[in-house]
Order: sequence, then C-alpha cells, then structure tokens
Amino acid sequence: MNRILISLLCCAQFAVFAVEKPIAKSDADGAPKLAIILNSGSASVSRIDMQKREVIDDFPIGKEPHHLMMMPDGKTLIVANAAADNLVLLDATTGNKLGTIPKIIDPYQIGFSPNNKWFVVAGNRLDRVDIYPVNNGNIIPKPDIYKIPQTPSHIAFTNDSQITFVTLQDSNEIVAIDLQAKKELWKMRVGKMPAGLWMTPGDKYLLLGVTGEDFVQVIDWKTQKIIKTIKTGKGAHNFRPLGDGRHVFVTNRVAATITKIDMETLENVATIKGLPAGPDCMDITPNQKELWVTFRFSKKVGIINLTTNELEKTIKVGNSPHGVFFTPNAAWQ
Repeated sequence: MNRILISLLCCAQFAVFAVEKPIAKSDADGAPKLAIILNSGSASVSRIDMQKREVIDDFPIGKEPHHLMMMPDGKTLIVANAAADNLVLLDATTGNKLGTIPKIIDPYQIGFSPNNKWFVVAGNRLDRVDIYPVNNGNIIPKPDIYKIPQTPSHIAFTNDSQITFVTLQDSNEIVAIDLQAKKELWKMRVGKMPAGLWMTPGDKYLLLGVTGEDFVQVIDWKTQKIIKTIKTGKGAHNFRPLGDGRHVFVTNRVAATITKIDMETLENVATIKGLPAGPDCMDITPNQKELWVTFRFSKKVGIINLTTNELEKTIKVGNSPHGVFFTPNAAWQ
C-alpha cells in the first residue's frame, strides 16, 4: 500500500484494541461528557467524566504522549507519542482506542493545515520538521524532512495554508516554511525559549508565548518584526482561544497563572491566579463557561469557571499531564 488509510481501521497496518468500558456520548444538550488527558510522564491516557468530575479510568498509550488533535473526519482523535514514533487513534467521543499509525518520527507537536492538505510534525527531540501530504483525510507516509535546529516545538499556519510557522525553543527563533514550494522562507530571532504560537484574526499578527520570559511577543510575520510585548507572567507558554473571535488565553507555566489577551487591542485584559504549578494545555466547553487546563508539574487537571475566573476543582491524574481534549468544544478562533 502506498498510503495510510485512516478510514480503514481494520487494515493490517493498524493495531486494533479491545475496549472494556463503554463511555457515554454527549447528550442532546450538546455538552461534552468525556475529557481525554495525556499523561506524558506516565505514558497513559486518563478519561474523565465531566459531569461527575472524576477519573473513569487510565490506560497505556505509548511513550511520551504530548499533544493531540482531531482528524479531518471530525470523529477520530490523534495522540502523538513522541518517544514511541507513532500516532495512536482514539474515538474522539468515547476515548476508545481504534488503531496505531507507525513510523511517524518524533511527533512532539502536530498540526493539519487549514485546508487539510498537509500534516506537519515538529520533532522536538531530533531537531526536524516533517511535512506529510494528506489526500482525502489520509496521511501519505512520504514526508519532506527539514533538519531545523534547535528543538522545534509549536506550530501555526496562515489561513490560506501557504505557510507554516514553527518555534525553535533552544535557538530562540521562529522558522517559516512555504508548504507549496517546499522551502524554508525565513528565520527570525525572538525571546528566550519560544513555545506556543497563535495567529490573530485576518492573519494580521503571530502571538508568541516566550517561556523563558514573562511576556507574549506580537510579531508582524510579513516583515519579520516584533511590534509589541504583552506582559503576562513567567513562563508564557501555550494558547487556547475563547471561541468568540476576539480573546485568547495563554498559560504561564512558571507563574502558575493564565492570561486573557484581547486580540484586537493586543492587551492583557485578565489574569487567573491561584493555580497549581505548571499550567499548560487548555480546552474550553462549547458554552465558553469552563476552561479545563492541565498542570504539568502537579499531576492534576483543573476546571476554571470563566464567569468568575476562579479555579473550581482539580482532579488528580497521571504524571506530567499535557494534552487535554473533549468534544464538542468552543470554536478554535
């Protein structure tokens, strides 16, 4: 076979797993029922009942699961196992294991281009960015490989799917790659330990979480200039938009806070404090009332009330929880 057929999970190239516990799907009210948490230090997934706010179970997934995202089919979740060099497929609603895509090298961070024609892998451990073509939702296992030191970390795209941007944590740079022409366009120096990236509406600016500092940099990517610095908290790291097209949250891993940024005014408009150590990845309920966040240094997941900006509850999970996901969720805009 010359490609990986995601839709044919019974094919021989997939390892199919039995599932012991049936998990309830979302009710007619559209509220998500199940949160899926990646425990990168425990090599496991925790499934959480979002109504009871308690862990249902925990199962092995593979070495160093860091990030996860929905497939183009809107039904299948990819878990990227960085040290296992593979992707594990889960049912996005139930969290049940469906299969494995082997030989995806060092998938620390992953992303589909907006037009779903490219699948980008940032190889944090091996200093490489791999770009796979995608055909009708199928990842073609023949990537273009770019050796880009040092420590590729997070990914963003232009909305026309022409360019992908990748942060390089240990060389304090951002690299831009032309997906169509298959060439590196430019690199630029930024702050210490750049991590999360977020594109503001209309592709106007890139927001960059500067983990080695206490701010977000606003980058005019067309001219490769830093036009503003937004003070947040120490360890500014990862982004999750509220879903209203205007506001985005950034986790501050060292300060143990979360900052809300207005993408029109480019200002810090709120800070959520009193959190456990190491806030990292986030997801938001479709009604925009709850923010779920992993705390990498605390072995916990937290639930924040976005009406009061108060932490309501923490749930103990595995070691170094990183990715968090549920469906449905707030729009990624």
